[in-house]
Order: sequence, then structure tokens, then C-alpha cells
Amino acid sequence: MAEHLKRRIGLGLLTAYGVGVMVGAGIYVLVGAVAGDAGIWAPLSFLLAGVIAAPTALSYAELSTRFPEAAGEAAYVGQGLNSQALALLVGLAIVMVGAISAAAVLRGGVGYLAGVIDVPFNVAVIGLGLALTAVAVIGVMESLALAAVFTVIEVLGLVLVVWAGGQADPVADWQAPPTIIWSGVGAGAVLAFFAFIGFEDIVNMAEEVAHPERVLPRAILISLILTTLIYTAVAVAAVRAVPQGVLAASEQPLVLVWQAGQGGSGRFLSLVAVIAALNGVLAQIVMASRVLFGIGRRSAVLSMFHHAHPRFGTPVLASLVIGGAVIFGAVALQVGVLAEVTSSILLAVFVLVNIALIVLKRRDPGAPAFRVPMAVPVVGAVLSAGALVANFQGGLS
Repeated sequence: MAEHLKRRIGLGLLTAYGVGVMVGAGIYVLVGAVAGDAGIWAPLSFLLAGVIAAPTALSYAELSTRFPEAAGEAAYVGQGLNSQALALLVGLAIVMVGAISAAAVLRGGVGYLAGVIDVPFNVAVIGLGLALTAVAVIGVMESLALAAVFTVIEVLGLVLVVWAGGQADPVADWQAPPTIIWSGVGAGAVLAFFAFIGFEDIVNMAEEVAHPERVLPRAILISLILTTLIYTAVAVAAVRAVPQGVLAASEQPLVLVWQAGQGGSGRFLSLVAVIAALNGVLAQIVMASRVLFGIGRRSAVLSMFHHAHPRFGTPVLASLVIGGAVIFGAVALQVGVLAEVTSSILLAVFVLVNIALIVLKRRDPGAPAFRVPMAVPVVGAVLSAGALVANFQGGLS
């Protein structure tokens, strides 16, 4: 067994991976919920959410050039806050987030699939989970190439939704917009923020990226910009074509947009949502296994995971463990509540990562390949902490 992963990933595949993680199955339901808060101004909520995510994404971009390795967050926190125990805790938290998120998305994707094809739920979960785990084991290029195909299909599906929304007769609120209520836009932005979670997964591919100091920051920023534009365009199409109340009450709001513009059942969007879900599951298995590989370097107890297969060049044991956990979670657990907890865990990690960069910039200003002003991690920490508080209060209400 080797202890090094193969550097085979370029900017194109890494950016497609990042976009695929962020533009996941969530957009197929989330736009309705955001419209419920912000109404016709939901596109502003998505733009604002992208602005909120940007400082933390920029912090990740600089840190990825300082420490281009798997288990990125663990390395950043460990180096910045000088605590290997905290680094290990952060790494394990990211692994848990990846596995739980993938389990939740796999359940959702199979739910969409069951609406199109008559297949037993558990059989579909286990079959798809095993197939995606096998792809993750076989190779990172194969995994990211498949993810890129999935990403193209799901983005094309969203482009069709945007086109259909533009063909529909505009609703009354679009023709005569009501006064903007900023509290609603803000509440929608907090909800929409979670649709941008995923840019942080990019850094955990660092040890398989050629020229990571150059490629990682570009992939993070391009992915965030593209995702913001896609989400905003979809939100515009949705609020233009479907009344706010109807949009907010629907579990498949984008199907309503298609029906408003083109008629028919919009059934194909269910298949696109399945593909989006598979993309999200594959991306999380790949990411979480790399984090497990990375923290295996830091912990004697977990050192068994710090090995790459000599032929496949992937962390096989880590991939199998993560894949098994995802399948088990999707079959056996009610992951709805756990999926909400993952957002809080990630936001707490974002706060720590931004603080780590503040400390590092004070201690070692240096000249990394990509550098941001001190204000960026400060703002990132404040915004992430604010979103964490809002998320916690939302969970209590």
C-alpha cells in the first residue's frame, strides 16, 4: 500500500466537482422554501447567500495554498490553533457530515426514483450505494469524470427550468412587485446559505490535484460564482412563473415552473433530481474518504486509513468504510434531523477555519500563492457565527 494519492486532477474536473457538490438535489426543493420567506425577492436571497459564503470560501482558498493536503480543515485548524486534538475532532466532524449528508441525499434520490420506477426502497438504496462506492474505489479520475457527467445533466435540467420559466405568463407579483421586506430576504438568505455548502469539499482533494497551489483557489472561486449565478437564475424563473404561496407549499417546485411554461408532467425533472442526488452521494463519499485518509496521518488509532491502493491510487479502506456508513444510514436511520445537525457542525467548522487563518496571518504573513486581506477571515468568522446562531434558533423554533 502506498501512502500517497495520485495527482491526476486538473482545474476543469475539480471545478465540475465543486459545482456538482453545491448544485445538488437541494435546489429542486429549496427554491420553494426560500420563496416562502422572501417572496418575489427570493433571487436577492440567493445572491445575498452567495455574498455571505464568499469570505469563508476566500479563506479556504488561501489556506488551500498554505496547506494543500487532504483533511484540509483538520490541517488548517491544527496548524492555526496549534491543537492536534482539535484538528482530529474537526476532521472526524467533516467525515461524519459527509456520511450523514450522503445518506440523506441517497434517501431523497431513491424517493424520486421510486416515483418514476417501481423499485423496492432498500434494494435501490443498497444497489446504488454499492455502485457509487465501487466507482469511488476504482479511481479518482473515474469518480470525478462520472461526477462531471452528472453535473452537466443536472445543470442542463436547471437551464431547461430557467427557459420554461421565461416562457410562462408572469404572475401578478412579478408584474407589480410588492415592497421589499428585508427581514424576509434575510431569512431566505440564511436558508439559501446552506445550498452553498460544498465549496469546502474541494480542498480535501488537494493531494490528487496537479499544481494545487494554483488550481485549488481558482476551482473554489469559479465554483462559487457559477453556483450563485445558477441559483439566482433558477429563483428568478421560479418566482416569475409560479405564485409564491403555491411555490412555497410544493415539494417539487421546479416541476411547477416547467408545467407553467411548457405544460406536461415535468416527469423528466424527477430523473434529473435522481442524477443530482447520485452526484451528491458520490462527491461526499470521495470527499469523506480523503478526509479519513488525511487524519490517518495524524492519528495512530486511525493510521490504517492512511493508505492508497497501489493500482487504483485511492484510499480503498476509507472509501469502503464511508460507503458502508452511507448505505447503513440511508437504510436504517431517520436522517432528517441529523442532516440539519450537519449544517450546524459545518458552520462551527467554518468559524474555526476563519479564526485559524486570522492567527496564521498574524503569526506568519508569508506570501502564499493566493492571499486575502485580514478583513476576509474576520468577516467570514462573524458571518458564519451569525448563520450558526440563526440556524440554532431556527432549530429551536
